[in-house]
Amino acid sequence: MVSRMRQGAGQKFAQWTLGISIPIVLVLMSVWILLNTAKWWVPIEYRLPGFPDDEFGFTLEDRIYWSMIDIEYLLNDEGLDYFDDVQLEDGSPMHNQRELRHMEDVKRLIHVVWKVLGIGLILSLILEVYLSMFADVRTSLETLKIGARNTLILVAILILGVIVGFGVLFVGFHRIFFEGNTWIFLYSDTFIRLYPERFWRDTFIFLALISAATGAIVYFLSKLLLRRARFQVGQGHS
Repeated sequence: MVSRMRQGAGQKFAQWTLGISIPIVLVLMSVWILLNTAKWWVPIEYRLPGFPDDEFGFTLEDRIYWSMIDIEYLLNDEGLDYFDDVQLEDGSPMHNQRELRHMEDVKRLIHVVWKVLGIGLILSLILEVYLSMFADVRTSLETLKIGARNTLILVAILILGVIVGFGVLFVGFHRIFFEGNTWIFLYSDTFIRLYPERFWRDTFIFLALISAATGAIVYFLSKLLLRRARFQVGQGHS
């Protein structure tokens, strides 16, 4: 009796945890996809209709060139000395000290995100296997489907936030994940010239779309496998 109660409690804990961890894993996987494909989609972003020109003189080619340098920094293991010899055409540093501190903060956050993604992925796999072994495959698949559904709900909230009040969402994001005001720049700073508000708004939308796609794939795949598992159980009882 006690053993069954413990097993039931363990099952509920696993299901509750997966309901939270699966959306986190799918969204962070989407962040990984977004960053690791940035060299392909950022040039497209700059060419989208209505993307604001740089009033201080960066051309489309300039923006693509300098943004690739930033992206490479975020993807590699180098420190801020990566930027030591990187200068604009007028001989000034590509980024000032405030921008460099923010780039360092962003890279530190990215490393934390990858760790959370790895832990979340491993935890989710362990809990899914646990449910398959100590409950049944259908419970495991149903929990996976619920987690994917929660991801789609989270994405819907994110898209709504972007549409209704992106400025509030953007500021809130930075106040949560970054200390102080090192993320606030002048319009003449390279960071704003390369990445105006339109850039970040579109980036949030891209992230939401990728997350929605991954969530939808997991949802429909788990639904298909769940239907097949139920069919097999029905066949076994007939």
